[in-house]
Amino acid sequence: MPSDKSPPHSPYMPCDPQVYMYDTSFGHLTPWEFSGWKQETLSWKEGCYLHAGLNPNFRNRITGPGALQLLKDNCINNFDKFSVGASKHAVMCNANGNTMADGMLWRLGEEEFLNMGHGPYVDYLVRTGGYDVKMENLDGKGFLFQLAGPRSLDVLEALTGESLRDIDFLWYRPSSIPRSGLFERDLPIRIYRLGVARTLAYEVHGRFEDAQTVYAAIMAAGEAFGIERLGMQAYGMNHTEGGFAQSFIHFLHAWNEDEAFMGFLGDQYAEIMSVLPGSAGKDVTKRFANPFELGWGHMIKFEHDFLGRAALERYAAAPKRKIVTLEWNEDDVLDVYASQFRANADHQFMDFPADPVWQGYLSRTFCDDVLVGDAVVGMSSGRMFSHYYRKMISLCIVDLDRSTIGTEVEVLWGDPGTRQKRIRAKVSRFPYIDLPYNNDIDVRALPGATG
Repeated sequence: MPSDKSPPHSPYMPCDPQVYMYDTSFGHLTPWEFSGWKQETLSWKEGCYLHAGLNPNFRNRITGPGALQLLKDNCINNFDKFSVGASKHAVMCNANGNTMADGMLWRLGEEEFLNMGHGPYVDYLVRTGGYDVKMENLDGKGFLFQLAGPRSLDVLEALTGESLRDIDFLWYRPSSIPRSGLFERDLPIRIYRLGVARTLAYEVHGRFEDAQTVYAAIMAAGEAFGIERLGMQAYGMNHTEGGFAQSFIHFLHAWNEDEAFMGFLGDQYAEIMSVLPGSAGKDVTKRFANPFELGWGHMIKFEHDFLGRAALERYAAAPKRKIVTLEWNEDDVLDVYASQFRANADHQFMDFPADPVWQGYLSRTFCDDVLVGDAVVGMSSGRMFSHYYRKMISLCIVDLDRSTIGTEVEVLWGDPGTRQKRIRAKVSRFPYIDLPYNNDIDVRALPGATG
């Protein structure tokens, strides 16, 4: 709970409601904006941002002799080489090959794993799979702060006072924040090199009781590097620009295809699967996708048996769709806004700068049909205006024969029953961001190395 003694820059401090709009995603209040979405979206390209909106984040520790087997049986990934200190983007599918869960997986020990973001599906597997494992829910027991941008490493090295150049992409290790005027003891943390913005990025993990102090310390260390606090508005936007398909923003996990799992969920998540804005309408299956369609096909390893393997092998032999970026036609977008001034001729309003995916305590998966003539050839989602590139863009899972860069399509704008408009669009590069990618950056060669 906030108090008068909260450290400066704390994300938990009460804020003037005239300055901040709030969202309750993941069960807690999160600022919608800080310095404004334009400045915040430039941060992962020109400076550094600090984001603290993912607490809790469906984190579980799985331990026991059956832990690795549970992962092998249900993940598309290969686990032959998975060292302590490493991580994987672990993806789980159903028998149809469609995704049921995805998130990051750390190996903490030989029989100890930390999964983040896999939601209730891992809980379901543990409870019903008969594996010799124990699961501890870590929500509310730790914090997770994200930093991204070309100055993110500078901020973290100023924070810790040590070189972090040894941390490769998808690896983590312990570190600490030396005691200072803010606190009387060293604070233990973990530094993890990962980020969805595609540029250089890290995460800071630690004990929940240290969260406010660590947040203040990061802001203090980042002041010299122009650090920006990132609100939930811009956080949803960087996934589209970075080409990182995010569940419940760009697609839905195919939970409805598993009756047993839906029974396990009860009514808790029914609204997520039933509130379906966009011209794609109420056919929820349009929002399902397999790993190949999401750009994750390179992670699939057919050397072991896992749920969904047969369906994915069939798809690999005859692929049908792939993920691309769409650039929306400027004149057609402007006409949507201009129509608001025409009596009885206005198109459905287009929220600016992006689809309002965070609403109430749930996210909303906005999806629009993509057309060539009268044929539906794809599904567009995650629409956002890139201030950096001055383009309205979205991600699109589209038929292979329409996926070549430069191909012209149309996005059907407007929910069924509204005055819809066809917006011209063309297939563009994926990912859209064209700056150096985190996984390709040799941090040891960057200026300012301390060791």
